[in-house]
Amino acid sequence: MTEVAASGTPTFEVETDASRRYWHNGSHNTLPPPDMMGAYMRNRPVSNQPVEARKAWIIGSGIAGLAAAFYMIRDGGMKGDDITILDTMHIEGGSLDGAGDPENGYIIRGGREMNWNYDNLWDMFQDVQALELPEGYSVLDEYRLVNDNDPNFSKARLMHKRGQIRDFSTLGLSKPQQWELIRLLLKRKEDLDDITIEQYFSPGFLDTNFWFLWRSMFAFENWQSLLEMKLYMHRFLDAIDGLSDMSALVFPKYNQFDSFVRPLVTHLRERGVKVQFDTRAHDLDIKVDGDARTVTAIHAKVGGADTTIPVGPKDLVFALTGSMTEGTAYGDMDHAPVLQRGKHDPGQASDWTLWTNLAKKSPIFGKPEKFYGNVDKSMWESVTLTCKPSPFVDRLKELSVNDPYSGKTVTGGIITFTDSNWVLSFTCNRQPHFPTQPKDVLVVWVYALLMDKEGNYVKKPMPACTGREILAELCYHLGIEDKLDAVVANTKARLALMPYITAMFMPRAAGDRPHPVPAGCTNLGLMGQFVETSNDIIFTMDSSVRTARVAVYTLLKLAKQVPDISPTQYDIRTILKGARALNNNEPFPGERLLHRLLDKTYYAHILPPLPEPDSTRRGSAERELAGLLGKGDQALGAIIGWLERIRENISTRKG
Repeated sequence: MTEVAASGTPTFEVETDASRRYWHNGSHNTLPPPDMMGAYMRNRPVSNQPVEARKAWIIGSGIAGLAAAFYMIRDGGMKGDDITILDTMHIEGGSLDGAGDPENGYIIRGGREMNWNYDNLWDMFQDVQALELPEGYSVLDEYRLVNDNDPNFSKARLMHKRGQIRDFSTLGLSKPQQWELIRLLLKRKEDLDDITIEQYFSPGFLDTNFWFLWRSMFAFENWQSLLEMKLYMHRFLDAIDGLSDMSALVFPKYNQFDSFVRPLVTHLRERGVKVQFDTRAHDLDIKVDGDARTVTAIHAKVGGADTTIPVGPKDLVFALTGSMTEGTAYGDMDHAPVLQRGKHDPGQASDWTLWTNLAKKSPIFGKPEKFYGNVDKSMWESVTLTCKPSPFVDRLKELSVNDPYSGKTVTGGIITFTDSNWVLSFTCNRQPHFPTQPKDVLVVWVYALLMDKEGNYVKKPMPACTGREILAELCYHLGIEDKLDAVVANTKARLALMPYITAMFMPRAAGDRPHPVPAGCTNLGLMGQFVETSNDIIFTMDSSVRTARVAVYTLLKLAKQVPDISPTQYDIRTILKGARALNNNEPFPGERLLHRLLDKTYYAHILPPLPEPDSTRRGSAERELAGLLGKGDQALGAIIGWLERIRENISTRKG
């Protein structure tokens, strides 16, 4: 929607917010609804801004930085030769890593669960050539090919009692606990500043199937942001009935680096984009002229030497704020990781330094200390296992949807031990997980949420453990600790302790995160997991792409909207099946009456099927109504008769 500024000049709204106002058709709405998705949003904007002789500097080569380069070229018309990406590492991808070999062991610090509604991600990757398909087929085409022919689901999502599968068929919520979630959905975002999850929910809620499924899938801790959990509820409301068995998820063919980073980097390099490694940008010179702020220089260490990169007034700078994998400490089979970061201050030689220095210049740049300032509450550890055949692999086969060596879905996502003191989980994705991985090798990923508890078998906190000890804890929970020596002999473990891995979930308030283009900034865009967006969540590839896209369109003054999150949260079908899932797959109050009313109408299909046969549905509906109104209510008979007359009119009335 086009708005009018205080000066009377129309302004174009790049970042839309569907929750801000009522939208309706009218002459003032030349644009579609703010959260509309589809081909109409695939327009290529015609820029009225000259891009010749205009340079762009991107700080960070993670998915956000790569997306910024992509959108400057595809939608902004800039030349790749004019775009340079700066990165502290020696390889692109940021947190989307994947490396190693069968001799030394593979390593992936984290994994990516995705669904159909990552609209920014798929918008980009439908225009990036797939590496293993013929010319003209995109990464999205390849992704669909894999997932359409290999459905994802889990048959052992929750386990306990040293190897037993726990019943995870329902979310296990009592009626009061269901209302806790419903009330959270109804709350205003503005009312949840700095409130934690454990401050809102009852203690019993945090022991339910729902919370074990939710916290392990999305990596939430009890002491983290209730606001962020609410946003997740809206973002994934359409997937809540697939939460228990993970059937709502889709996974890449390989690890995240080979599936996404390699093809995207190839795409950008072919168009002339340059990547400069071993470069840590730590501050920006910003000229202030009234309300306008313009970057004039980038201060960096290049190969350890102080360097100043001049930035022209028409040039652009896109910078990552913070890093969830900054300061990762590594370990192996015989060594526990040793953390080098302070618990409350990451220090100057850190990927947080640039944001910290920006925040000193103005409050419009947010409060980075809210996110990096408590490592004990933002840290967890992952382990990548490189496995030859062993008793562990034999046990894995029993818990898998398909044979792990078949190339198809294996565990279908993480398996979580609900009685683990660490809240330990593990997963085996499609194999091979790396393109050159030998056929007799499996790559398995393990992680835990609680870093301050002793293990159930190994009496140490996880960060104090070697890979051998973590394997022992895993084998204990699988009930095969007596076969540990055989497992260790055929397994390599590489450990990654990440102090800021859930820093983005720390309790926050309005103003703690900067906007993609902070107020008054003429040539500076901010991106990544620590940037404020209208309704989107964080800790996803899609949110990183969204922030970069908003920043590019805004600074290039492109008349193209970045749609709000998918409107499926408003779809009555989503709401109805979500209500059924929250009610432990039982008909929710009033559902049978809806069936009675809509049966044999065009809209009958929007309701989940009822468990009882057709012949008993009228009686069930009447009992449900009696339960709602009370058996002695005089209105009961009248309402039943009224419903029957409406139903009869719908069925028999001619147009």
